Amino acid sequence: MQPVVKAENLSKWYGNILGISDITLAINPGIKGLLGPNGAGKSTFLKLVSGQLKPNIGRITVFGEPVFANHKLFSRIGFCPEHASLYTDISGWEQVLFFAKLQGCSKKEAIEKTERALAKVGLLEQKNKIIRSYSFGMQQRLKIAVSIVNEPELLILDEPLRGVDPLWRFRIVQIIKENSHEGKTIIVASHNLPEIEAMTNEIVLIHQGKIFAEGDIYYIRDLIDTHPHMISITTPHFRKLASLMIQNHCIETIQFDQEHQKVTFKTNNRDHFYAVLTGTIVENQIEIEEITAPDDNLQAVFDYLIAR
Repeated sequence: MQPVVKAENLSKWYGNILGISDITLAINPGIKGLLGPNGAGKSTFLKLVSGQLKPNIGRITVFGEPVFANHKLFSRIGFCPEHASLYTDISGWEQVLFFAKLQGCSKKEAIEKTERALAKVGLLEQKNKIIRSYSFGMQQRLKIAVSIVNEPELLILDEPLRGVDPLWRFRIVQIIKENSHEGKTIIVASHNLPEIEAMTNEIVLIHQGKIFAEGDIYYIRDLIDTHPHMISITTPHFRKLASLMIQNHCIETIQFDQEHQKVTFKTNNRDHFYAVLTGTIVENQIEIEEITAPDDNLQAVFDYLIAR
């Protein structure tokens, strides 16, 4: 089976700034998660897939054809960018209808598609409001409506859950899965592993413009679980807490911050650490002001894995 998206030795740069470097990747129908920290090259790759950018080196095809400047392909692609791309002085209805008409639909068909798309993202009742009056989350949902109005075979979503409330985060995930069940191809980019995990088991890790790993969620989880975690605890009893926790085998190092009454533990087993910590706090009645994980983010995970 021919891949829906095929990238071969793909590179793109902006002057002296590297966007992506030597990416080779095949994407088949279903949901593919593109996971990486901010600045990793996710948006550049998606713009190349959607035909908005031309690669400096390499080749990218969609449905077996080069995508850049191939206008007949664009009606088969839906794209939701990360950042705002809306005409804020018109209504939500006018925005989505405009994009439906761009596909060459009849007036009647464009109206029907616009109504379906707005209904799916819960904006039908607010369709006549001017876009600038929409909340950030509503504007995000409107971008998704624009991306699905042409019922695309390839749906490209860049941080689609950004700024969306929990109820609609769940609903958007369901919309994405529904498209997959219809045999379509969806590429979803995010810096948040749980977001991607809620949608698909197929993950691509991208870092500094390069594919770092590709596989199912269990493989990626195994990589990330090897990452040692720094956990900082602010308490008037920070030295006592350290003395109680120090014998635990999951702790690699301990650092003190006298000025801020803080102790920072480096652990190789976060789940076990938190279980022991909870019991220690309760049994010894230790007052806790704050618990933070300063490096518990995707960038820190990538930095650790790359350094190995």
